[in-house]
Amino acid sequence: MSRRVSIKDIAKIAGVSQSTVSRVINKPHEVSEELREKVMRVIKMFDYTPNSVARGLRKGSTKVIGVIIPDITNPFFPAIVRGIEDFLKNKDYSLILCNSDQDIEEEKKLLKLLYSKNVDGVIFTGSGEYNPEIEIFTDKDIPLVFLDRIYNKKSSSYVIVDNVKGMFELMTYLVKCGYRSFALLNGNKETFSAKARYEGFLKAVEEYAIRDYEVIFGQFTYESGYQMVEKLSKMPEVLVCGNDLIAYGAMDRIEKMGLNIPNDVGVTGFDDIPFSRHYKPSLTTVKQPTYELGKEAAELIFKMVESKSYKPCGIVLNPEVVIRESTKTTKDSVNW
Repeated sequence: MSRRVSIKDIAKIAGVSQSTVSRVINKPHEVSEELREKVMRVIKMFDYTPNSVARGLRKGSTKVIGVIIPDITNPFFPAIVRGIEDFLKNKDYSLILCNSDQDIEEEKKLLKLLYSKNVDGVIFTGSGEYNPEIEIFTDKDIPLVFLDRIYNKKSSSYVIVDNVKGMFELMTYLVKCGYRSFALLNGNKETFSAKARYEGFLKAVEEYAIRDYEVIFGQFTYESGYQMVEKLSKMPEVLVCGNDLIAYGAMDRIEKMGLNIPNDVGVTGFDDIPFSRHYKPSLTTVKQPTYELGKEAAELIFKMVESKSYKPCGIVLNPEVVIRESTKTTKDSVNW
């Protein structure tokens, strides 16, 4: 047979009814051993795989979770997706991974697509502002977990890292290093991450009475980091970047200007993506527990799906400042 083998084909070849084949697959204990072996021989002969979505519809669950991320090329996300996948695989769940390309209109299409696929729940990292299309899930009580995002407009479950704390602790370290002038090169100001990191930066500005600072918003990309350096009104003692990709771009532009990192200017990132330890110089940054982010989100959505009744809850993970070669050290900072 060149086309996909159906349950009807299996029943016809085995000489039994379709309902008998269905019982062999779904409730083998209800079928005699002789009949079960007869049907299973045909199933193995044609390598038949039941349509999991169709089976799920009959059982009221597809055991499929939809995952939407904003940028699959950003090295921040693969470890998150791995954490989700590992947990779901262990629970015999599958995932559908979607990439929105930082486009809210694409997000809307993907949310509609996942709804049409009858997924049991969605793990969602939005590209910016609140997307009202998520209400097709929340209005029907389909489990939804926001990942690395919080939207105040909806009372929903979320898993995040404490970005405010991470940025504040990084700034505290830089102040102990003796830095006195700062520039924050941040990502898209509409995103949760950029807002939270900006909040942590301003908290440190107030706490340590920092007077010499500048803030520029762009995108969370290498290209944006390179370009934001060119927009600076003056070169500060340290560039505090909204993520590691921005920092890479900033470092390359600084070195092209003939400046030395960290002797002339320090640079920091945020995320601690894998390449940051190998960059030259290696990047001082804030480590986010990305694998744990994904695992926690998957465990949360699993519990929501399995319990059938749930209350929204939030999980906040702690970041960690990672000190490397792109910033100067002093006697006070060595004991950090």
